[in-house]
Amino acid sequence: MKFALLTTALTALCARNALAIPLTARNTSNVGEAVAVGGGRGGGGGGRPVTDVDVLQFALTLEHLENVFYKQALSRFSEADFLRAGFDSRFFGQLNFVARDEEAHVVFLQKALTGLGVRPVVACRYNFPFNDVRSFVGLASVLEGVGVSAYLGGAPLISNKDFLGAAGAILAAEGLHQSLHRNSLNLIASANIAGTAISPNAIFSLASAFIVDCPRENPALPFRAFPSLSPRGGSVFAIDSLSQFAVGRGVVIPQTFFITFVSGLEIISIPGTFRGGIYSGRIPRQVAGQTFVVITAVEARGVLVESTILAGPAIIEITPTVPRLDLSIL
Repeated sequence: MKFALLTTALTALCARNALAIPLTARNTSNVGEAVAVGGGRGGGGGGRPVTDVDVLQFALTLEHLENVFYKQALSRFSEADFLRAGFDSRFFGQLNFVARDEEAHVVFLQKALTGLGVRPVVACRYNFPFNDVRSFVGLASVLEGVGVSAYLGGAPLISNKDFLGAAGAILAAEGLHQSLHRNSLNLIASANIAGTAISPNAIFSLASAFIVDCPRENPALPFRAFPSLSPRGGSVFAIDSLSQFAVGRGVVIPQTFFITFVSGLEIISIPGTFRGGIYSGRIPRQVAGQTFVVITAVEARGVLVESTILAGPAIIEITPTVPRLDLSIL
């Protein structure tokens, strides 16, 4: 039963991600601005250079989202509600520590930006798709995974080593949060040998799904949302199974395209097929755990160039196979 909660959360997230472009066009332009996407710190294609302040402000934007997410849930649901939903008192107690962490991350980033003489962004108005304890926990697991990927993906953009070290410290906490939730859902906490790095543009594409609007005084950041991609027929897959996706309205995909999976240290593209409005491809053997999927114009070959992304990311869960240890490696 708990395993099904993850499917519900992933489906809700990807369904809402279809709103990412309209939301950006409305009021979330205070969060990100549509700029050309490319590699490196400069963003490429004429976009302004991404600075350490941009990365810190974006991290604060995400921490605001997590902070409000947990406080909404813990204000709404009691320990008794969690017990009735099948979770124990120990899990509920740990959730309060997780919420404390997210609040502390907000305060830390606010102080860091203020110390640089910069006005920190403030919280936006959010709409989270949970209506009970179970849907909250399922969504929390996915969001914490997105947080891990955000810090990993933002790290190469940071110049200041002190900021980079602090980001690594916060990343460790986010990873602990994700493991807590995955364990509570009977998922393998360490399904992948490594975390998955995702670019700020991809993270913004996901986060914007929850943002209703933001204060006008918040500075626009040099990130943009990609066209949406959502799984069809479920969000939890076994290796070698067929994964299916749909793109948002108005998105044009060329006849030749690739389904690209970003999972841990792996970036793997497979030729995609299209039939009846559905884009599909088989799950590669190398991917496992929370995995990000994009449709690309070319094969990634181990490196994902953002200018080739046509839609995504969608988030899916890949059930790992039982590991086989090589006892000769000592």
